[in-house]
Amino acid sequence: MAKKQFKAESKRLLDLMVNSIYTHKEIFLRELISNASDAEDKLAYKSLTDDSVDVKRKDLKITIVPDKEMRTLTVSDNGIGMTKEDLETNLGTIAHSGSGQFKAGLSEDDKAADKIDVIGQFGVGFYSAFMVADHVTVISRAWGSDEAWMWQSDGADGYTVTACEKDAPGTDIIMHIKANTDDENYDQYLETYKLQELIKKYSDYIRYPIMMEVEDYRQKEKPADAGEDYKPEWETVKEWKTLNSMVPLWQRQKSKVKPEEYNAFYKEKFNDWQDPLAVIHTSAEGAVTYKAMLYIPAQTPYDFYTREYQKGLQLYSSGVLIMDKCPDLLPDHFRFVKGVVDSSDFSLNISREVLQHTRQLKVIASALEKKIKSELLKMQKDDREKYEKFWTAFGTQIKYGVVADYGAHKDVLQDLLLFWSSKEGKNTTLAAYKDRMPEDQPYYYYACGESVDKIAKLPQVERILDKGYEILYCTEDVDDFVMKALGEIDGKQFKSVNEEDALPQTEEEKKAVEEKAEAGKNVLEAVKEALGDQVKEVRISSILKSSACCLTADGPVSLEMEKYMRKVEGSHPMKADRVLELNPDSAPFAALKRAVDAGDKDTVAKYAKVLYAQALLLADLPLEDPAEYTQLVCSLMV
Repeated sequence: MAKKQFKAESKRLLDLMVNSIYTHKEIFLRELISNASDAEDKLAYKSLTDDSVDVKRKDLKITIVPDKEMRTLTVSDNGIGMTKEDLETNLGTIAHSGSGQFKAGLSEDDKAADKIDVIGQFGVGFYSAFMVADHVTVISRAWGSDEAWMWQSDGADGYTVTACEKDAPGTDIIMHIKANTDDENYDQYLETYKLQELIKKYSDYIRYPIMMEVEDYRQKEKPADAGEDYKPEWETVKEWKTLNSMVPLWQRQKSKVKPEEYNAFYKEKFNDWQDPLAVIHTSAEGAVTYKAMLYIPAQTPYDFYTREYQKGLQLYSSGVLIMDKCPDLLPDHFRFVKGVVDSSDFSLNISREVLQHTRQLKVIASALEKKIKSELLKMQKDDREKYEKFWTAFGTQIKYGVVADYGAHKDVLQDLLLFWSSKEGKNTTLAAYKDRMPEDQPYYYYACGESVDKIAKLPQVERILDKGYEILYCTEDVDDFVMKALGEIDGKQFKSVNEEDALPQTEEEKKAVEEKAEAGKNVLEAVKEALGDQVKEVRISSILKSSACCLTADGPVSLEMEKYMRKVEGSHPMKADRVLELNPDSAPFAALKRAVDAGDKDTVAKYAKVLYAQALLLADLPLEDPAEYTQLVCSLMV
């Protein structure tokens, strides 16, 4: 029989589909199973709308049969089947979608249509078989017909359609699998373990059972006359098994899903040994319809802060896996969230492997962001212990989110932040901090350092605490950036204890500082001369109460920023303009003044270097010459 040619520039188009449209060859099985599911759906719909069609949904199934000897893989269904004309139209015309046409023909007010959700859209999925097969045979018998037809093709050269025999309605797709090449292992598509893996990955939630005969090991029945020394014997058996779950957990009502079911799903799907901290099971209907099941993990993944970590939610369309990690459904600040989203409203590309950026995507992503935040706030309020656990795992990521994009997300995230409270002796929210503020407190105060204990001993915090004001102790590198990104809340600014104007001064206080600065001018000049370019300025401090000295910064780069950049950039970081602040009422300042007045430049230099080194240590900055500092201290003890 003469071959019929494909329509629509077949050779070029089919070559494009086989070699370019699909990223992964393994996708072919997903596409063929989806087509088989559509065929079952069409028959199920027919049984609902035509009383003459006596078909029970529970009898519909899809079977997979690999044959290593014949080198064939067969995907069969007992669905609606195809006539000769259907084979010509659906398989002979590339990009003609029978499912798409069926979808379009469903009446909006047809109640039976609510039970049908066909998957096919583009009419190209079938041709993915040619990625792994060098010859494809389709045997089909339409429901209600006694005739069966065979469609055969080696690819772009065309196809034949001939009459054949088939015992029952449905369709068999028989693929002759290609021989292995240096680059591709086609044998794997004849292995039951690989087929099981692909079905579980892509088609686990197809609504009809996917059956395959698989080998299993089981213990033989113990003989009745077996003695006490009997050892169990095992045998290999072949049996037909259903390989898919069929009903996804997220499609069930929340009230009917047990916590242990949520946890088991999470552990299996996302390879975690711990139960999640929280589950968000949500859905929406209307302009955009979707179902989602999101998880907040209990621990940080080992690679979470590396380039290798990939954020994203599993994306399903009508129960079929489209993307394993869809990054566009999660903002970066919630990149730790795991889960699945299922919607038939997504705009997919022709291969159904890539999501197109549409309004629907943005709507769903925005809704999920709100749901995640809402769940975290609920946890923060109702189960503080659990929230503290979450914060330990992912608090740093939330802080990075505040800083990212020049603070664009701070309004979304600020309510989730926790900082250690000097007053409470535990973590506090910004809202709780604000509620405890005295009426006369002008700012949100914070202090940065390596640990809570070290911060509490900083000389700069003393005057703030003496006023009865609470300080937020910040122990992470990113914290100073966070505070600057927050800027202010409800008109009150965030203010570092290092800043000279952290406590507003009266005119009398300002005048007193100026007088002390003038009186100690010669001391300040002498210390600056001794330290040279190590500091930008030496000045009389208005932020010290009992301590002799401290180090602050003048300009946009703070000391905390410098420490962070030191870790990031190594030995040549961006440096702050350092300012050495001295307490004019301290004993060391008096000693300095005596040395200056006596014209003892050598002693002045020693005192200056020791004070500067002490200020560096208090600021958690490295000494530039530890040996020199040690010698100086020892020399002053003689």
